Amino acid sequence: MTEPSPESLRCLVVDDEKPARNRLVELLAKDAACGEILEAQDAVDAVALIQSERPDVVFLDVQMPGVDGFGVIEALGPRNMPTTVFVTGYDDFALQAFDADAVDYLLKPFDDSRFEEAMERIKRRLKEVNGPGEEAGPFFGPELQKLAAKRSKRGAMWQWIVIKNRDHRRLVITEEIDWIEAAGVYVTLHIGENEYLYRGGLTQVASHLDRSQFVQVHRSYVVNLRSVALLERRSHSEFEILLKSGKRLVLSRSFRAHVEAMLGQSL
Repeated sequence: MTEPSPESLRCLVVDDEKPARNRLVELLAKDAACGEILEAQDAVDAVALIQSERPDVVFLDVQMPGVDGFGVIEALGPRNMPTTVFVTGYDDFALQAFDADAVDYLLKPFDDSRFEEAMERIKRRLKEVNGPGEEAGPFFGPELQKLAAKRSKRGAMWQWIVIKNRDHRRLVITEEIDWIEAAGVYVTLHIGENEYLYRGGLTQVASHLDRSQFVQVHRSYVVNLRSVALLERRSHSEFEILLKSGKRLVLSRSFRAHVEAMLGQSL
């Protein structure tokens, strides 16, 4: 690796999987702008290193045992975070990454060119933060740019859902929906004791809802977190969701990480 200059970036890689850390360390070592490369295998180590070593950049895995990547930000506070790139195998966390002011969002698996794009955005962000310079294009990666565009586009995030009947149209306020159930090419919207059938797939409908409020908990269910009364443990890694209406739903093991990411805390 090139001998670091005084202007070299100090980088921190946070991931509980060693092969994933090795991959990023190898790519960073090829970049002449990078100097010291630090590693952390969990959130606790990450917080300690950020506080003691003050890295310029952190590549932060979202899903880690115990405290996740968003827990690192919660522990330190957004203003105390280095320039951050989230690294994950899921695109469900882009909204939280956007709100955390991340410069990019790397979806695993990513190739060398996608990593190089992220590094260019990092350098532009740091140049802007550390001193005057020419604007050099958008700071956000494609996943975050796509999300930002969606948030700003009128009608992209639904506040109302139009339920069509032969003779009338009913307007349902999305924030009043307790949960949504897949029903083939339809979904059933559950609001208190009322049910409304809407033509549209679960994934398609969920993509238009506020992701700070609605989360998929099962391949067939999306839940409004405001309607949740309790999460009851069924086994070491599985929970049952008790809604305020008394309805019980299963939190699937494969969707648990989505809930934890939204909450910013482990269950």
